[in-house]
Amino acid sequence: MSFFAVKTTVNQEKAVANLMELAVRKDDLRIYSILAPRELRGYVLVEAETSDDVERAIRGIPHARGLIKGETSFEEVEHFLTPKKTVASISEGSIVEIISGPFKGEKARVKRVDHTHEEITVELIDAVVPIPVTVRGDHVRVIDMKEGE
Repeated sequence: MSFFAVKTTVNQEKAVANLMELAVRKDDLRIYSILAPRELRGYVLVEAETSDDVERAIRGIPHARGLIKGETSFEEVEHFLTPKKTVASISEGSIVEIISGPFKGEKARVKRVDHTHEEITVELIDAVVPIPVTVRGDHVRVIDMKEGE
């Protein structure tokens, strides 16, 4: 099995992947996985027996621009398959904006990062009395990193 990259129109990666899945089911193609990673704009990654199967899968699909020549190695695809820790890029002292929950829109300073539970403890900047609040790591957006980073 090999990995191939299909060039698509930007922001149409999921649509192309969904239409490819229909073609695979309809024509019984030897395609085993279709991946449209959010960070890889304009491309869909396909695991298939041969490039001919991929060519047949994208034939006639709108926004599929074509197959990139050559194969892609598993090592190039592997990092898209492993989930990223949401708190990995957050450090104590950073300024974050809370983007979900009851404190949405509030700015806060990170006091503690819990990597095992994917949570951070913050203190709201505009609060009269600093109260520690624990939120999930995916409920914040880093605005300013701690000095020295």
